[in-house]
Amino acid sequence: MRLSNLFVPTLRDDPADAEIASHRLLLRAGFVRRLTAGVYTFLPLALRVMRKVEAIVREEMEAAGSIEVRVPIVLPAEPWKVTGRWKAYGNEVFKLEDRHGREMMLGPTEEEVFAPLVASDLPSYRDLPINLFQVEWKYRDEKRPRYGLLRCREFLMKDAYSFDRDEAGMAESYRIMYEAYVRVFDRIGIDYVIVEADPGTIGGGINHEFMALADVGEDLFVRCVNGDYLADTEAATPQAPIPLEEVELEPMVEVDTPGAATIELVASQLGVDAARTLKNIMFDIDGSSVAVLVPGDREVSVKKLARLHFPEVVRAFDDGDFERLGYAKGYVGPHGFGDDVTIFADHSVKAGANWVTGANRPDTHVTGANLDRDFRVARWEDLVEVRDGDRCPNDGGELEVGRSIAVGHIYQLWTNYSAPLETTFQDEDGSDKPYMMGSYGIGITRILAALVEQHHDEQGMVWPKNMAPFQVAVIMANADDEPVRTEAERIYAELLERGVEAVLDDRDERAGVKFADADLIGYPVQVTVGKRGLGEGTVDLKLRATGERSKAPLDAATQAIVDLLAGAV
Repeated sequence: MRLSNLFVPTLRDDPADAEIASHRLLLRAGFVRRLTAGVYTFLPLALRVMRKVEAIVREEMEAAGSIEVRVPIVLPAEPWKVTGRWKAYGNEVFKLEDRHGREMMLGPTEEEVFAPLVASDLPSYRDLPINLFQVEWKYRDEKRPRYGLLRCREFLMKDAYSFDRDEAGMAESYRIMYEAYVRVFDRIGIDYVIVEADPGTIGGGINHEFMALADVGEDLFVRCVNGDYLADTEAATPQAPIPLEEVELEPMVEVDTPGAATIELVASQLGVDAARTLKNIMFDIDGSSVAVLVPGDREVSVKKLARLHFPEVVRAFDDGDFERLGYAKGYVGPHGFGDDVTIFADHSVKAGANWVTGANRPDTHVTGANLDRDFRVARWEDLVEVRDGDRCPNDGGELEVGRSIAVGHIYQLWTNYSAPLETTFQDEDGSDKPYMMGSYGIGITRILAALVEQHHDEQGMVWPKNMAPFQVAVIMANADDEPVRTEAERIYAELLERGVEAVLDDRDERAGVKFADADLIGYPVQVTVGKRGLGEGTVDLKLRATGERSKAPLDAATQAIVDLLAGAV
């Protein structure tokens, strides 16, 4: 592996469109190149890291009893229509037609493929349990691809699927995979937390997300300061507020609020706190109108609402909906709804009274709106986005929101897919029963980005030695000097003989460029062979993680490098 022959096109300056460290550094260090929005070419250094991740994943999956297969990427639409996900995913999947007009898609996940596969070839309870996995590219048509490898349209995943005859078997398969995931992420060296999670469009019941801690992560989670609660924000349920004791109810009175179509403006005009206003957010759910009520200082969690209606499509009203149904956008109040609107409310609404809310006509609000007297709620649910300071559902301690990158997700699916797909096995009593399924994903390309987010400094990436594309870089400071070249070649060859993953920087470049590239790429150990050192009979060593520098005698250089690498993290 000589850099003069290896394709590592480093950049001197940060790319203009790179928003976060991993995106910026992976581009600058010649790991990836953008082809189009959300689609990347992976160059040799990136592939070396990804293959190390894949190797760990494969070893732990096989140790857990999972069997590797490979299923197609191009999938027929019919099974997805049966499970409801063709509609639920909407425009997030790449949909196409073949030359015969048959609807097809590019697979974002493959429960609808694995369930029929198992049913066709493993039809008896004697065949169970079985767990199959693959490492394959997945496709999602992200509306706004961003953050480099964190929100892509094409990404590499390990996905596995377990099949059991009963709930106890599914729970045991889930436990085995949970423990395998812990081993995977521990071996990779990611700093992570495991949280209760929202199943999203996968569906199912119990599920956990493995989240790599990162200051810029798109995935939020909450934890209790007392350490007894962890959940992603889409699944987190804060402690319900204490309902109000009896208070004097004010009469409901209309007030003029010209141009106050937002909570901030109406609160300012009326001189009230936003928490005293009642927000009414309108949604279309498969053609039916739903209003969600939350205090004005809170935000509706659309994903929590969607989970309650999965696999139906949940869509916020647009201007056309307001106009078509005759609602005054920005001035909607719950007391004006008929039977054609279902009213949902967050539990926090129970803790308020004498609300300020829309009067259902432009430029007008009401004060003194009260539950039961002026409006009714059909269904109470946890529907707010969690925020810092909310109370833990376990002990009432303060919740704090953290950022992370989701790198793994495991689910107990029950019969959510096997039942609608009519994929069954014959049980011991001769009856046909749907498989109890589990689903388990690991984002290989997301792990690449997460590692960089957690391991970098101002100069570049700082790889853990087990994940680095090369563990040692042997740098010829003066590539045109024959003695320098001879000694560098010797050390490089001896390292390879000892099984060290080494790369030789033999490029016809200035020494400063080579040193900058070595720091940018983040080789754990850097060895410099130069004229000055040879005159002293030494080579220079540098530990990338700490910047610690040392010298080693030429005749003991290889052993010194091996010892330094052994002590590296």
